[in-house]
Amino acid sequence: MTAAGSRIPYGSWPSPVGPEDAARGDALLEWVGFLGADVCWTEALPEDDGRSALMRRSAEGIAEVLPPGWDVRTRVIEYGGRPWLALSDRAEDGIVFTHGPDQRVYRWLPGHDPVPLSPCGDWPGQLRYADFAVRGDEVWCLREAVGDEQAVRAVRHLVALPLDGSAAADPRAVRELAATHHFMTGPRIEPGGDRVAWLGWEHPDMPWDTTDLMTAGVRADGTLGPAVPLMGGDGESVTQTEWAADSSGTLYAVSDPDGWWNVHAIPRDGVPRNLCPRPEEFGEALWRIGLRWCLPLRDGRLAVVHGVGERRLGILAADGTLSDFEGPATEWHFAATDGRRVAAVASSPAQRRTVVLADPADGTVEIVRAPAGGELDAYATRPYRRTYRGPEGEEVHAHVHPPHHPAITGPEGERPPWLVFVHGGPTSRSHLVLNQEIGFFTSRGIGVLDVQYGGSTGYGRAYRERLRHTWGLTDVSDCATAVRGLVAEGLADPGRIAIRGGSAGGWTAVASLVAEPGLYRAAGVYYPVLDPVGWRAEGGTHDFESRYLDGLIGPWPQAADRYEKQSPLSGAETISTPFVLLQGLDDTVCPPVQAERLLRLVDRTRVDCRYLTFEGEGHGFRRADTIADSLRAELRLYGQALGFSPAP
Repeated sequence: MTAAGSRIPYGSWPSPVGPEDAARGDALLEWVGFLGADVCWTEALPEDDGRSALMRRSAEGIAEVLPPGWDVRTRVIEYGGRPWLALSDRAEDGIVFTHGPDQRVYRWLPGHDPVPLSPCGDWPGQLRYADFAVRGDEVWCLREAVGDEQAVRAVRHLVALPLDGSAAADPRAVRELAATHHFMTGPRIEPGGDRVAWLGWEHPDMPWDTTDLMTAGVRADGTLGPAVPLMGGDGESVTQTEWAADSSGTLYAVSDPDGWWNVHAIPRDGVPRNLCPRPEEFGEALWRIGLRWCLPLRDGRLAVVHGVGERRLGILAADGTLSDFEGPATEWHFAATDGRRVAAVASSPAQRRTVVLADPADGTVEIVRAPAGGELDAYATRPYRRTYRGPEGEEVHAHVHPPHHPAITGPEGERPPWLVFVHGGPTSRSHLVLNQEIGFFTSRGIGVLDVQYGGSTGYGRAYRERLRHTWGLTDVSDCATAVRGLVAEGLADPGRIAIRGGSAGGWTAVASLVAEPGLYRAAGVYYPVLDPVGWRAEGGTHDFESRYLDGLIGPWPQAADRYEKQSPLSGAETISTPFVLLQGLDDTVCPPVQAERLLRLVDRTRVDCRYLTFEGEGHGFRRADTIADSLRAELRLYGQALGFSPAP
């Protein structure tokens, strides 16, 4: 036991937060909803190869909804989407869901085994489904048909699946409803079933660039009439649409014509009206089909998730009045409503992801599924937000997580090593919440600087588009700005700084080693994209992101010079900083060939680099042993490079 007040060199603090705790401590709680009166959610089980179980809190406690072994997960657009839906407000009517291994849609009734509703594809996962709605005796949803096992080619339709299961054996029983765009969300059916709405967009746009809000009437035979755009287009991103819960025919849209994702009401045959014009985001980038931040309630009000650089739950009245729920939660994710209550995953700097149930009638928030690992909370750091200024005065937002241990401090006069976290995306953000992976480092005396570089979401379109055509430049510069700000504040030793990132964050980490050779002394690189030419080429990556680089770097081949200049591989032969490279062998987003191109360029006779690969892992590690092994490899490297000996 360490005596209170002990002084031990930073990085060498003994910590009870082990790599296994980091792997399992932050349970991946997602896709909340209701089954009757009970709250349900999907929960990844690292000890079961990352299987996504559908959990339910009932009067008897918390248990899986489905029989053992079912995996509630969809691979639509590779990043997934909403994978399940209760068929009515009565629990006895059961649910529909997508099963991970074969991607088929199944119906489950209490007391029975699930039965398939959708047909088999040409191979497991060839046909994928997400974002369900119910109309009569059919379930309507988005179907993605991929042309190869890497999902490089794909077509998408809104389809109707008979609930009697007849389409499971006869694909002709599947009704195709619409295919207005190359990419679409699932359908939103107006109460009463007379109209349907969805979002669509085309290459080269991403859904945060330009989307169209489409509506169509539903004919008596269940087919759709002509699809009509109501909002969006021309540089406007509609990121969500929902019908009012009453019979008014009002359609709500979360859109950004003024530069911020605000909530708009579109009355029947009317003009969109911003209900609460604020320089805040009431939505996020649509990386996963079926995400929702605006939830119509039966009493005419809206539950909304909003903020700048964070997301709080509020209730928006018809007159534009917005009142937030009291409580510590600063991030609300995967929200859903039964028309009266709101269920969601909530978190804060003092609380890991927790399934909660909020009641707008009395303002209460009840914990449904508490986070595990509470005995380690004493070792969590106390993070704060910081905004630095770049060379041209531009803002650079960051989250600062100082080293923290309840019984230990560092030696007088010693400054701790720091690790720069670079989030993926890059059109994304990280959350200022209690995070066991960050705690793994901070509880050992290593500070974490989590940079929300230009291009990050949560700060409006202008901040998001700072990265347009400058990927590999703006992100690298902003990370360096934040590091130098930390050093100028006297918090960091300039000789003890490392950088880590995955996916797009891996790109920035490697580019930073090239552009800032003296700033970082080590790097942890997870499943990176590194070769933009190869990544955008035929077969280079999956369909959803295959034109992403048009906005991040420029159209090909007109911007070929920028592709060469901004690639982390340009100058990779000059890298002298040690790094560890971690790669899933089943990754279709950033295939192993990307990492291997870096290894061929680096002079491994003078650069200490380790390449660790993991069978069965895709884009984003899910297995507990993979995550733990990766963290051990990182910590070992940082100790060697930053001058500390990690405690056993």
